[in-house]
Amino acid sequence: MNRKQKFRISLINRLAAATGIFLMAAGVNLIYEPADLVTGGVTGIGIIIRRLTGNIWQGGVPLWITTLVCNIPLFLIAYLRYGGHFLGRELLDTLLFTIALAIIPVRSLMTEDLLLNAVFGGVIMGIGMGLTFAAGTTTGGIDLLAVLIHRKLRSISEARLAAVIDGAIVLVCMVVFDLEHALYALISIFIVMRISDRILDGLQFSKMAYIISDQAGSIAGALMRDMERGVTGLDAVGMHTGKHRNMLLCVVSRKQIVQLKDMVFRIDPKAFVIVTDAADAYGEGFHGIEDDARI
Repeated sequence: MNRKQKFRISLINRLAAATGIFLMAAGVNLIYEPADLVTGGVTGIGIIIRRLTGNIWQGGVPLWITTLVCNIPLFLIAYLRYGGHFLGRELLDTLLFTIALAIIPVRSLMTEDLLLNAVFGGVIMGIGMGLTFAAGTTTGGIDLLAVLIHRKLRSISEARLAAVIDGAIVLVCMVVFDLEHALYALISIFIVMRISDRILDGLQFSKMAYIISDQAGSIAGALMRDMERGVTGLDAVGMHTGKHRNMLLCVVSRKQIVQLKDMVFRIDPKAFVIVTDAADAYGEGFHGIEDDARI
């Protein structure tokens, strides 16, 4: 990967992270906080503190202050375990999230219908969290804790870990808000988890094509030359005819699969093609293992 490509990917990641951060802050200030939906995390804790301090602080302690204070010990732990390199981008984006909470006004955009608040808040927060995780960063708080745990439990996504922790916080916080608010908050957390996972999976999906043809050599040459994709030849035997053939295996991006099929059938209209989803593809032409969970 040359310097220009690295810069382009870095720029896309930064834009995705910034967009996700402001969407998350908007979901909190415009939907969750006005509706008293404690969806877990540091912001959920902040909503509870705001309610409890309403009599001693006009309007209660602002969420951005609670977010800033609660993130200090988490970043100290992350620094001690992984060093300053791990914290650089996360610290910057946490400060950006705190600033977004401070500048976006707390004003309800929804009705008093808690279900609508839970659903639309979950959609906005899920998109924001998915973009942020996909960019390889977090907004601190429970997201940072989820990333730290994910480094030990790679089989569980950050979004799913964050949702589990958030659910536990909601259950603990039911003493402050009524059961109805807590149950709607759990619905919202579920929506956040599903949308975040969909975004993360969708950004990394590739397509894998198996091609059986008498023109395997010509097809492989065309794919490598015109599409700049690697092709692997596999020995295959037709069990009905007993004929030996080369079966081609080629992994391409989702956008290239149409071009691949057009190219194959233009060379051999009688070719047999199987296309399947590849959840992750690592190596040359795709993202490396160190770029996992990034756009």
